[in-house]
Amino acid sequence: MPSTSGRVNRGPAAASQNRLAILRSARRLFTARGYHVPLSAIAKDAEVGQGVLYRHFPTRLDLAFAVFEENFAQLEAIAAEPGAGAFGRLWDRLIQMTVESAAFVEMAVDARRNVPEYTGGTRLQSLIQDTLPRAQAAGLVDHRATVDDILLAHRMIYGVIVTAVDPAEVGQAVDRASYLLRRQST
Repeated sequence: MPSTSGRVNRGPAAASQNRLAILRSARRLFTARGYHVPLSAIAKDAEVGQGVLYRHFPTRLDLAFAVFEENFAQLEAIAAEPGAGAFGRLWDRLIQMTVESAAFVEMAVDARRNVPEYTGGTRLQSLIQDTLPRAQAAGLVDHRATVDDILLAHRMIYGVIVTAVDPAEVGQAVDRASYLLRRQST
């Protein structure tokens, strides 16, 4: 006797809803369990078959790019804001995203290694290049700081996040690392 799960296969008519469900589940599970969460867990959480997931996103990176494109859209909107404060808001949001989902950084590292045409690093670098000089001119950031310094500081804070023994202490550790970085630039 055939088993029924209560779900009806609506085929192509459900494609856009399936894609959205996969993206929501992927964002939630990447955040909760990291970039290397099994894709089968994402499909199960989205209530789609693995074939459906792979039809929409043939690789883990394809799925991650789609999920994290929203992150870049947020960062780009902040960088487009006028004024000297855009850099500080950009930095704060970048760190918040990294704390919320270290998978964002894991995806970027994986992409740099495996996808030669990946532009995420260049995009982030451009956002910093666009906002840092305004903050420096206003005296909000040390005039000696370079884009490479900012990217290094982000990598350092990412290291603090992923090596924290107690997840409840991540916020304090990030605040402490940020404080130490600020002290070094004065």
